[in-house]
Amino acid sequence: MDTSSHTVGEPTPAALGGPGIGAALKRVLLAARPKFFTASVLPVLVGTAWAGAHHEFDGLWFTLALLATVLAHAATNVYNDVSDDANGTDVTNVDRIFPYTGGSRFIQNGVLSRQAMTNVALAFAVAAVVAGALLTWLRGIGVLELGFVGLALGYLYSTPGVQLSGRGAGELACAVGLGALPVVGSAWLQTGRVDAGIGLVSVMVSVWVALILLINEVPDLAADAGAGKRTLVVRLGVGGARVLYRLLTLLALGAAAALVWRHDLPRWSIAPALLLAAAGFVAARGISLEPQQRAGLKKSIEMTLAIHTLGCVVLIAVIMALRIL
Repeated sequence: MDTSSHTVGEPTPAALGGPGIGAALKRVLLAARPKFFTASVLPVLVGTAWAGAHHEFDGLWFTLALLATVLAHAATNVYNDVSDDANGTDVTNVDRIFPYTGGSRFIQNGVLSRQAMTNVALAFAVAAVVAGALLTWLRGIGVLELGFVGLALGYLYSTPGVQLSGRGAGELACAVGLGALPVVGSAWLQTGRVDAGIGLVSVMVSVWVALILLINEVPDLAADAGAGKRTLVVRLGVGGARVLYRLLTLLALGAAAALVWRHDLPRWSIAPALLLAAAGFVAARGISLEPQQRAGLKKSIEMTLAIHTLGCVVLIAVIMALRIL
């Protein structure tokens, strides 16, 4: 049990306890941190929009793909909480900025036991496999291959002995699992092909989701380092994380410029890309562990989340505008 006081808004047994199926389902849902499902929903929408711009769309395939992706994301979230409780990261994390960092706090605050959270993660994973199996039956073996990669990344991200998140590879795993894979996979699902354009689109989405993980690791630096979890922020330090954040922001902007140069997106779409990049550089300024900068760090985390959300929404709008125009 975490010996530190609860942060305002954290889950507690008093708020989420109680008997009954309804209360149990509420605990299961909130343990998966559904507020962050935009990180899995939006990439699927981006890839599907790309396919829709080419006049190809199957509603059932889309629904099953979205369901499988969100369920896999939920399983990853919960299993990561289990892993970070077992290795002591979340237990000792007194610098967390809830609800963005430090996990869901379900285990540390006594809402669900570690074993119960393990069972929840397994249930989400099984549900994702079922949805993926049905989609495989409808669409073909390629779905199985994509689904295996996605679930494997989610498992290896946290599992002891491998724990990609603790080896400086967590951002890459996140970029692939919640960026390139759902974007490209959703487009392929509808069209049966992959082109350079959707590849560049996936670079933008991958960068935006990787930035979320990168900046969320900043307040957790001491706890991660103390538990032997060598994230990129632990390895690079705060200054290095700030530089990497800016470089990745430029990478996303470069991908947008390449899409315009290739005539995959209209020239005017570079304007929102520039605004998003500018917002990224502003957010990077808030990457600091100085106590007086804590409020600024929280704002930068929220700005990074907004960049991902707004960036994906703008991409969807621009891509669909291509079909209309």
